[in-house]
Amino acid sequence: MTIVENPDAVVGGVDTHVDMHMAAVVNHVGGNLGVESFRTTQAGYRQLVSWLGSHGELVLVGVEGTGSYGVGLARYLARAGIAVVEVDRPNRQTRHRQGKSDPVDAVAAARAALSGQATGLPKARDGNVEAIRVFMIARRSAVDTRIETLNQLRHVVFTATPEIRAKFTGLTAISLGNKAAVNHALHLIAITQLRYPNTEGRVFYERKLAEGKTKKEAIRVLKRRLSDVVYRHLQTDQQPR
Repeated sequence: MTIVENPDAVVGGVDTHVDMHMAAVVNHVGGNLGVESFRTTQAGYRQLVSWLGSHGELVLVGVEGTGSYGVGLARYLARAGIAVVEVDRPNRQTRHRQGKSDPVDAVAAARAALSGQATGLPKARDGNVEAIRVFMIARRSAVDTRIETLNQLRHVVFTATPEIRAKFTGLTAISLGNKAAVNHALHLIAITQLRYPNTEGRVFYERKLAEGKTKKEAIRVLKRRLSDVVYRHLQTDQQPR
């Protein structure tokens, strides 16, 4: 039985934002049954799903921005066993001419899902892809910290006395970087690697456990291994291109 043939079926649509999501629900022929806003928290997601389901048999939800603002909701819906499709955001020029309307966009998302116009799979933000994304963010953060610290060091040395300038000549930015920030980034990369099977970090960690190390020791060794990887990337970035 198709959605249109099921009079009890309802379809949701969500216009996503940073702090609030605007949700709409339509019946099996596209009639608007209601529009409501919900906070972008786990409690908000539960309320949103409960509200959609209160109108009938929830069979599908169209979500805008499943790779950005809607990623948390899309993941929550998938874990709840609710079918989700990616809905393209309306053309920006059209939105500008007609005026931005979150309720209208939410209803349009629901109708796009109902009609089959929206059929895209939600963008995945987990597994190895997410681990790589987090690693690259941490790496960029480390590079930015190195550059910022180096610029600060250059300014201080430039304005210092000749004796102090001589003392600091040759110091690298990495030795003066924010160690707490770097350690946090390495910890985040390590934990992300451990969350998923068959990542290089997970394989390395399990090998250390098999060698007799405790979990804490294995994580410490993994972070040290990751720091070597990041350092090699930083060295590469400093080479002339």
